[in-house]
Amino acid sequence: MRKLIRRLFAGTTPEPPPAELWRQVRARVPWIAALDVERDQRLQLLAARFLRDKTITPVAGLSLDEAQRTLLAALCCLPLLEFGAEGLHGWSQLIVYPDAFRVNRTHVDAAGVLHEWDDELIGESWESGPLILSWADIEADLDEPDAGFCVAVHEMAHKLDALDGVLDGTPPLPRAWQKQWARDFQRAFDAFADEVDREHETAIDPYAAEAPEEFFAVCSEYHFSDPQALREAMPAVAEHLRKFYGEFAIGER
Repeated sequence: MRKLIRRLFAGTTPEPPPAELWRQVRARVPWIAALDVERDQRLQLLAARFLRDKTITPVAGLSLDEAQRTLLAALCCLPLLEFGAEGLHGWSQLIVYPDAFRVNRTHVDAAGVLHEWDDELIGESWESGPLILSWADIEADLDEPDAGFCVAVHEMAHKLDALDGVLDGTPPLPRAWQKQWARDFQRAFDAFADEVDREHETAIDPYAAEAPEEFFAVCSEYHFSDPQALREAMPAVAEHLRKFYGEFAIGER
């Protein structure tokens, strides 16, 4: 049924969210409240497309009202203001847990031994499946919008990264920019991973050293929530993200 609906509405522009709901979103999300009129209107249309095309599924006893669903759509679309609605392709569901959730992991090592364990997560993005978020952590991010964290942006960065079929920390870009991006990000990632390996204190969350794709996602969080720290630590990375996402620093235009 949803596929039929998408075909029927393909190429149409959905109506923006009701004004009162959007007022509530702006009041709760400082990054959105700082947008100028043109970019705010663009975000409204992206959020409307998200609400039309994606299924938002609360689980484990969580209930979400219309205002909360609109807020989730707006947060997920923040990283798409420059990239566009193409960033929503390839998946259809947002699953929302009330809090952190457990995921069972398995891995077979080089010796053929199966290892199994549980991870506790606040968000996850499956390459061709749903995006998963913790509502409690969404709210915590909004309570401290300059603390360096935004789980919705982190997981949406993974969705953008995966659009070219390779999860490697480089989203689809024009060829010349892609080469420069890959060079600058690899250089910054290598230097950062070395600092973490040496157990040096870092301005950026050490989790960014896990892999190039996590480096991109974590730096994306800082672009929105602590851009000054990102600029001071990794100016070349910060400039790429400013171009890719646009300006979002609270109080900056």
